[in-house]
Amino acid sequence: MHARTASAALIAALVLTPAMARDKTSPLVRINHIVVIYQENHSFDNLYGGWEGVDGLANVKVAQIAQSGEPFRCLKQNDVNLNSPPLAAVCAEAGENAGSAFGNAPFLIDDFIKAGDRTCPPAGASAPNGVPKGSGLPGGCTRDLVHRFYQEQYQIDGGRMDRYAAGSDALGLAIGYYDTRRLPIYKYLHRRGHPRYVIADNFFQAAFGGSFLNHQWLIAARTPEWSGAIDDGSASDLHSVVDVNGMPVNYGLYASPAGAAVRDGALTASCNPAAGRAPTPQDVVCGDFAVNTIMPFAWPYAPGTSDTKRLPMLTTRTIGDSLSAAHIGWAWYSGGWANAEGDPKQPGYTNGDGPACADPNAMPNSAWPKCPDKLFQFHHQPFNYFANFAPGTAARAQHLRDEAEFIELARGSRPHRCKLQPVSFVKPAGAENEHPGYASESAGNDHLVELLKAIESGACARDTMIVVTYDEFGGTADHVPPPGKANGKGAYDRWGPGTRIPALVIAPFLKRDFAVDHVVHDTTSILATIERRFGLAPLGTRDAAVKDLSSVFDAGAPRNGR
Repeated sequence: MHARTASAALIAALVLTPAMARDKTSPLVRINHIVVIYQENHSFDNLYGGWEGVDGLANVKVAQIAQSGEPFRCLKQNDVNLNSPPLAAVCAEAGENAGSAFGNAPFLIDDFIKAGDRTCPPAGASAPNGVPKGSGLPGGCTRDLVHRFYQEQYQIDGGRMDRYAAGSDALGLAIGYYDTRRLPIYKYLHRRGHPRYVIADNFFQAAFGGSFLNHQWLIAARTPEWSGAIDDGSASDLHSVVDVNGMPVNYGLYASPAGAAVRDGALTASCNPAAGRAPTPQDVVCGDFAVNTIMPFAWPYAPGTSDTKRLPMLTTRTIGDSLSAAHIGWAWYSGGWANAEGDPKQPGYTNGDGPACADPNAMPNSAWPKCPDKLFQFHHQPFNYFANFAPGTAARAQHLRDEAEFIELARGSRPHRCKLQPVSFVKPAGAENEHPGYASESAGNDHLVELLKAIESGACARDTMIVVTYDEFGGTADHVPPPGKANGKGAYDRWGPGTRIPALVIAPFLKRDFAVDHVVHDTTSILATIERRFGLAPLGTRDAAVKDLSSVFDAGAPRNGR
């Protein structure tokens, strides 16, 4: 069973933060449901850079530089559909970039790989440099791009935003972008009768790096620590080893001064000396912190992952704990969760009654009823890392649910009663999350629109704030520096924020059909919005300091009384 949705009267009776108590007419007070749709791996410029009114691609004046500090003339590619051949080598430069079709400037991916091109790999297949046109599945997939903790800091280059190509395993693809106006979400929000919405064009991922860490910041506003992690320099040691530039790896356009001595691990670099590794530079974050993809200790995790490579259960507080303590209904709805968890009673379970997994998309050698999809992303399930939501707990059964249930609740919320929880986190399945490499951008964007339609078609729309954003940049470039010591324009710490990411809010009570919010936010602004709406204490220093998303209600307000 899942929690009874809290009534509007109960929500209105909750203790408000002091700022909200002073202004009970704030539109945020009238929001009774918050839905967070968490997509995958795109920077703002890469996806939303062509939206009208935003600080987008028209303002890009940054030239990408090589490791030497000199600007590239040409940008080498290694995606099989962007290489030369098959493309004509029209840009000439000596050395690593010889024979490229791309100069040192952002380029439109759609011109070379279209949404319908058969360039997507079969589910679960590996295609490190992409799939040649015509030999894969339709969807216009590119290769994947590296998006990890130390690499992103090198790419941001102290706010100069000029080393995305040099610090990438995908080389020049890091500077590519999509035609915003061809995206299904753009078309949906420009059709007649579209819901009112705001684009937030100063919204940054909370932490440097990838999906695992930013999911943790979304729900806990902190970086997980592995107390007592092996720290001896052995093969069982999961700490990274970085060079003098803070880089843990060699790439096609980056040659580490430390040669092969670097290591790109799941944990931060060690603060302690050990045999076979140089001391960590003083300005590099070190310790026993999990910053890159690591499996949870509890099922579901990638089959075959040893105990020594799975993060011990976490015990720090999450937004789920805060909401539950305040008796506010919530759930994390994940595509494919019922199959992976092995719960045939949940909506979304597609593997029959056994004894074998019935769904052909189940991972090979799965043991019924636990039948994760071939594209199920284990590290996208952040609550599964926490002891309070361990297998067998009532909290897990109540709050960790399948996306199919969310869609049922949203579509069933009509004509007068909203069935959604006060707070819903929605994480689409791998095939529908827009992640470069294994997912189609266009198909994932289509799924996003279907989620929005499900909410907007029912009773929930009248008092629901929908926040659509992406977990992190996915290795793609953006030109706007994140908050940091160099500019002091927003809350920051040693963990981030990182690259700017797409974000939009659909809500009642907005002042215009469309507006742009230029206020500085990061992923923890979502937490701050939930906390300040429902009178909850902050989880950490960042969500206590950031601006919440109530700023969208002022976006597009008339000036000078007009």
